[in-house]
Amino acid sequence: MSQRLQIERVPALQDNYLWLVREPRSGFVAVVDPADPVPVKAALQRNEWTLTHILNTHHHPDHVGGNLALKQEFNCTIVGPAPDATRIPGIDVKVGDGDTYRFGEAEAKVFFVPGHTRGHIAYWFADHAALFCGDTLFALGCGRLFEGTPEQMWRSLSTLRALPPETEVYCAHEYTQSNARFALTVDPQNQALKARAQQIDEMRARNIPTVPSTLGEEKRTNPFLRADDPGVAQAVGLAGADPVKVFAEVRARKDSFR
Repeated sequence: MSQRLQIERVPALQDNYLWLVREPRSGFVAVVDPADPVPVKAALQRNEWTLTHILNTHHHPDHVGGNLALKQEFNCTIVGPAPDATRIPGIDVKVGDGDTYRFGEAEAKVFFVPGHTRGHIAYWFADHAALFCGDTLFALGCGRLFEGTPEQMWRSLSTLRALPPETEVYCAHEYTQSNARFALTVDPQNQALKARAQQIDEMRARNIPTVPSTLGEEKRTNPFLRADDPGVAQAVGLAGADPVKVFAEVRARKDSFR
């Protein structure tokens, strides 16, 4: 096994997290979903790293907004979803479901996880227990269904849910506190969720990031991964219903939650 990836969180915009990822043996450095080139360049300079790659999960501007400026400055390779290549600025390498992308001495397995957008992908570095999932899966949440269906998103989340519980979930936004408030309304008897929500409140009161989480935590507490749990189905008035129907109801409630 190669040395562990070095991963640094880079806050951007209002609540985005960009991720700098360095593979130590090759010295390759990637940024995942660069919304804004300015904080990326500041973090690179601080670490004395040189950007070699951009890994995009989907086309939204707060994930690709820095692509062209960074490519112009660093001549880096832009990797992105083949199903949505026409909407990824500067894309060089197109990857799709089941592909393996080699990043120095590390390898990422690519999953096609549509729902939030029609071409969304995620990158899983199995040997490093690191999942870069964009806006498909959040800590205690999932992305809105802008271009996909509940069935697609439930299938995508089920794919990610099957990964090992120690997998660290490097999602793209700090939404966890509001997600926790909502989660308690659809999974009110979940003691693990109650404890996690309290911990999150304490962390955010001290401005401590809540990301990454682990997939094990998410499987125990994230209602969007628990649509096949009888307790969640009952809490939303759909006891015995198909998980897709339960998921759709939970997502609809979240869309209007304030």
